[in-house]
Amino acid sequence: MKQAAPGGAHPVLYHQSVPSFAMPEWAAAAGYDGVVLDLQHGELGIEAACGILRSIPRDNAYAYARVGSLDPAPILRLLDSGARGIVAPTVESRAQTEALVAATKYPPVGNRSLGPSRPALYSGDSYTEGGNRAVSAIAQIETKAGVDRAEEIVSTPGLDSVYIGPADLAVSHGLPGRGDWEDGPVRESIAYLREVTTAHGVTLGIYSGQPEYAAGLFADGLVDYVGLGIDLVLLNRAFGDTIAGLYSARSAGSNS
Repeated sequence: MKQAAPGGAHPVLYHQSVPSFAMPEWAAAAGYDGVVLDLQHGELGIEAACGILRSIPRDNAYAYARVGSLDPAPILRLLDSGARGIVAPTVESRAQTEALVAATKYPPVGNRSLGPSRPALYSGDSYTEGGNRAVSAIAQIETKAGVDRAEEIVSTPGLDSVYIGPADLAVSHGLPGRGDWEDGPVRESIAYLREVTTAHGVTLGIYSGQPEYAAGLFADGLVDYVGLGIDLVLLNRAFGDTIAGLYSARSAGSNS
């Protein structure tokens, strides 16, 4: 992620786990900058994800996909369908990072096969150079082992960004599997990864479930972008708030 959001603001994405073409439109209308299509944990398969990517305007720099493994075949299909970033989960070594770069970038940086299936997907005199500029290779660090090897991961040529998975990182430290940590080893890892990524010119992002927490990270200069919320969690929250509002209104009416 070397692009900047409109107006130079910190990009805000959301995680999408269901095969909906409408959701990216609603999110964009609400002010989100982009999406992380989740092929690792969600209900999205490769066919649905490729279709959703084709429905997103080609100039959206934050149409990302998180894959379940470093298998280059699905990564290639996602990229040819318009993914502007590939998030590889649980990266813990330079070798894994090199495999991510190889699958994501055209030669001479990587080994991505040239087979464009969307017209004018990348601009510039050289299609391959344009593609390498436009597409981000993103290593998700979400374990203690990944943090311990951050220097070798982040220094890998061709890597554009690191994305922190705070819940799994907490579990790897024997803590409850949740995000938005204000202190302890997860918070210390965020600060350390900020130092390492800054030193190597690589951007840093993190998943967050709470707007106030994400705003605090931005204010402290700890991250460059966030994944703020998951579609099913956001829907669950909206369902709960709506039905609770109904019960509250009924209760108030019966007491009047």
